[in-house]
Amino acid sequence: MARLAAVQALYQIEITGQRPAAVVLEFHKHRRGEEIEGVSFKDLDEDLFNELVVAVSQEPEALDALLSQALAAEWPVERLERLLRIILRLGAYELRSRPKVPVGVVINECLDLAHAFYEGKEPGMVNGVLDRLAKTLRAPEPPAGRAAQGAGRG
Repeated sequence: MARLAAVQALYQIEITGQRPAAVVLEFHKHRRGEEIEGVSFKDLDEDLFNELVVAVSQEPEALDALLSQALAAEWPVERLERLLRIILRLGAYELRSRPKVPVGVVINECLDLAHAFYEGKEPGMVNGVLDRLAKTLRAPEPPAGRAAQGAGRG
């Protein structure tokens, strides 16, 4: 829920030019507990929502630079549709700045966001771009079974 609300808030910031703090406050005052298109914001993780909105809105150029490394040359960041760019920025931020969140969780959450807004090839693009970016930003994560097996040795 926090990620979905963050995408909506980031979109609002881009469209209106409002300050992130004002949009965050508006979400907390007026949208908390609201239901939009069958999605309830009642159980919103406020800390995660606040972090994502503020952090992603403060450094779009740095996040776009990261995304440029993972995009094909014929698809510069500027060519991406605004909402798709916001979803990818959110994923790039989490991969870079929230190392405790597993790569698979970041990618799956962003895929869910892409599926919430798109029915075409965009979710596949989100998957590919974030997967490539994860390979440059994060060391490979060991499979869960191996980590557990190796823990008892020593």
